[in-house]
Amino acid sequence: MPGLSLLTVSTVRLDDPGPLLDLLPDSSALAWVQGGEGLVGWGEAARLEVSGPDRFTQAQAWWDDLVSAAEVRDDVRLPGTGLVAFGSFAFDPRTGTSVLVVPQVVAGHRDGVWWVTTTGGDTVTPRPQPRPVPPSSVVFADGAVTGAEWMAAVETAVARITAGEVDKVVLARALEARAAAPVDLRWPLRRLAEDYPGCWAFAVDGLLGATPEVLLRLRDGVATSRVLAGTLRRTGDANEDSRRGAALGRSIKDVEEHGYGVRSVVDSLAGHCTDVEVPTAPFVLELRNVMHLATDVRGTVTDASTSLQLLASLHPSAAVCGTPTDVALDLIREIEGLDRGRYAGPVGWIDASGDGEWGIALRCAEVDPADPRRLRLFAGCGIVAGSQPLHELAESNAKLVPMRDALQD
Repeated sequence: MPGLSLLTVSTVRLDDPGPLLDLLPDSSALAWVQGGEGLVGWGEAARLEVSGPDRFTQAQAWWDDLVSAAEVRDDVRLPGTGLVAFGSFAFDPRTGTSVLVVPQVVAGHRDGVWWVTTTGGDTVTPRPQPRPVPPSSVVFADGAVTGAEWMAAVETAVARITAGEVDKVVLARALEARAAAPVDLRWPLRRLAEDYPGCWAFAVDGLLGATPEVLLRLRDGVATSRVLAGTLRRTGDANEDSRRGAALGRSIKDVEEHGYGVRSVVDSLAGHCTDVEVPTAPFVLELRNVMHLATDVRGTVTDASTSLQLLASLHPSAAVCGTPTDVALDLIREIEGLDRGRYAGPVGWIDASGDGEWGIALRCAEVDPADPRRLRLFAGCGIVAGSQPLHELAESNAKLVPMRDALQD
């Protein structure tokens, strides 16, 4: 683990500087924003890269050392002020690198209060930056597997479920995007935030997207998690969508899939929490392009776990992996044909107290570190006994729409 140096951190109030995403300079953008509130950052005061099955434990140890050595002045004292790190973790412990980044500058907005945190330097006053240039001449192509090959994998998964080997498995696919010039990530990030204000627009180390699913919010000892599983495309007709949304809540296949996700989160939180609260039935979450069955789970943490320690228990949930977890993960490795990287892993931020907000990296894309003109777009579908390959392919295409649209002028 790299050597650590003492960090000097200062958080002060700001007058309203304008929309947070407008403050980002043209490199090293970091973001976690919903409905105009949240955090953006740039520069690097400290960085950790880890891999392997103990990546959360390594990250926690590094963060503990960094926090204990930091000198922090925080005049605001809201969630997200003081010393903060943005993070993004690999889905599979066998592959991919996870990262935590402490920005040199963080600008935040919550509950009508704006602030700036500066680490390792003089206080910066953020100002709106010039509008980013849209991506040019973007061309899309199949990723590691074609649509036909992916449907064959869905057929295999259904057969293994029918044989009783696994109850549910989530299969992902990727789409390649190539632009004529390096992509300024602030453009798709702004588009995602504008088009999906109810989602959390995020950017961490070349991974960006807009996720509707909060894996964990930890604040003052209370942990909450939003589970999404069960999806329908929207038609654009309000009456038809209302009818379809009601049908989604009665769908045996979708309610079964959703139930696996809820149970996996409840079981994971139960080891750390008392009074885990689960609504009796899911609600229908309506996004611009799709509808999901959604359940908000809440628990009181009794073992002083930080958000990173809770993530180690929560990830991977049935919503992004399947159930039983170990069997589903082995099946994903066998038939998916895709290195997910940080897709479907936790993404978000942590503060010095261990509190934070972490989503699941969905509806997202990852920039090729060797070629900033190239990105991989990801989507996944939960496969259960009643799944039909053609329907699942259509669902995955609908989930790719947000990132595809965000890369267009």
